[in-house]
Order: sequence, then structure tokens, then C-alpha cells
Amino acid sequence: MSTPHPAPTLALADKAYPPHPAQRIAFIGLGTMGAPMAAHLLRAGHDVTVYNRTAAKAQAWVAEHGGRHAATPLEAAKSGAGVDIAFTCVGNDDDLRQVCIGPEGVFQGLAAGGIVVDHTTTSAEVARELSACARERGLHFIDAPVSGGNLGALNGVLTVMCGGDAQAFERVRPVVAAYARAVTLLGGSGSGQLAKMVNQVCVGGLLQGLAEALAFGEKAGLDMAQVLEVISQGAASSWQMVNRGPSMIHNQFDFGFAVDWMRKDLGLVLDEGRRLGARLPVTALVDQFYADVQAQGGGRQDTSSLIRRLR
Repeated sequence: MSTPHPAPTLALADKAYPPHPAQRIAFIGLGTMGAPMAAHLLRAGHDVTVYNRTAAKAQAWVAEHGGRHAATPLEAAKSGAGVDIAFTCVGNDDDLRQVCIGPEGVFQGLAAGGIVVDHTTTSAEVARELSACARERGLHFIDAPVSGGNLGALNGVLTVMCGGDAQAFERVRPVVAAYARAVTLLGGSGSGQLAKMVNQVCVGGLLQGLAEALAFGEKAGLDMAQVLEVISQGAASSWQMVNRGPSMIHNQFDFGFAVDWMRKDLGLVLDEGRRLGARLPVTALVDQFYADVQAQGGGRQDTSSLIRRLR
């Protein structure tokens, strides 16, 4: 009998940071992804001020890592001698508008030439909207959603998909490298968000296929830990199989990228698909399967919990 596979260890990994000139940074949003990303920036030698809607979380982050916390996004953007780059990593389109162009938003505090790098997964539409607002104020806005999940953020190996001005991108690329292994400009404003939608279509389909395969193998009486070890060496292998397959076997889902977040992302994909006239039949089906998981009380569980509805 195989032993249970442990859930991923949630601790910030050590990383060798490339040499760079220190930047003055505001980081807005200290959730599952934002907190480790901001910590990597501080460890890389940058001057970091953080803001979080729940102030106690920002205070706890500073107590653990250092840096400073601010009472508002505007205050974070104006801290010290003035911020060079403001990073945002919040919940959705409306949250992003609030922390950027609200009365206490970072756009009000950044000096001309400042850059906002947004790591929220949003619509391409809001990315273009905020890019236009930034230009009107003499600022730059880079939409930069990420892939790699909480483990990728902790280990500093996220994949970052960017849209925006090429010169502004080159200024922020070495800074973003503090928590990324790939940082790529894919086109104008909104291109990063569109690329993230492509990513989520792929991830959703892979996880549903993996869930069906594991449930099928279990019904057949196979030792699925052994099967995974074999097939992960061949053409069926994927990041999801290697990193989520073992925990799926043992019903371990209390970590990772939540189903609620995935449904938000797939909603963005389906909305964009309707605008583009793109057919997404499998994505629509997987979205409904995730709705089943939510109905079973699994909204905060990892996306690999798709297998729950097959057992």
C-alpha cells in the first residue's frame, strides 16, 4: 500500500536573485500569491511598502519580512522618496479599479513615469481601460497575470504573461524576475490577460482529463500511485499529473489554487470567447463541473478537487 502524499510545504523558498539596481516599490494585495511575491522583492534588495485591505495582514507581513505598510494604496505609492513601481495583486476587475483609480488609488500617488504592474487575473477590457487611464496621467500600466500557483510564488518560479509598452516592460522585467522564471511581453495592453485565459483553458481541460483517468483506474482496481509513476514518464505527463496527481489519489485538496478563483477565471474566458466568437465547449463543461464541486462545499479547495464529483 502506498503512503499518503504530503500536501505542499507552504514556506518561502530561498532563491539566488540576479544583480539589479534597487527600486522603490509599493505592493498592493497580500493574498496567497501577493504575500510571497512581495517577500521575494524585499529579499532581492528592493525598498518595499505594502498595502492590504485587511490591515492586520499587512502588519503581520511586515513583522515577518520587514519593509513598511501603508494605510491606503495612495499612501503606499507616495511612501519614502516616491515609488518607482507599484504592483497590484487583488481579486477582480472592480477591486483593481478601486486600488488603481479610486480616490485612494495608486494612480493618485505615483509620479509621472511611474509603472503599475498588475498581477491580478482580470478581463482584457479592464487592462486596456487602466492602461489608457495611466497614459493620461503620464504613467505606464502592464497587465501581467501569472501562472504557477502558490507554490510557484513561494519558490519564485512563476510564469508571467505581460501586455503593454515595450520600454516600460524592459524596466520592470528584471524586478519581476525576483519571483519568476519566465517574464514575457506578448503584445499590447490586454495581451497578458488573453494569454492567461489560454493558460486556464489548458489547465481546466488537463485537470478534468486527469480526474477522469484517476477515477477510472481506481474503479479498475489499479494501484494508482504506481500507475502515475509509470505514465508520468511518458507522453501523458504534465505539471498537473506530477504535482497534483498524488494528492488527488489521497483526497488532499486543502491547498493551492481555489475552485472559486478558477470559476472566476473561466468566467472571464467564456465572456471573452463570446465577444470573439470563439467556441469553447470543453471549457464550458469543465466550468459546470467546478460548479458541482462548489455545490459540494469545495469552493476553497484546490482545482484538482474536480475528482470529487467522480467518486
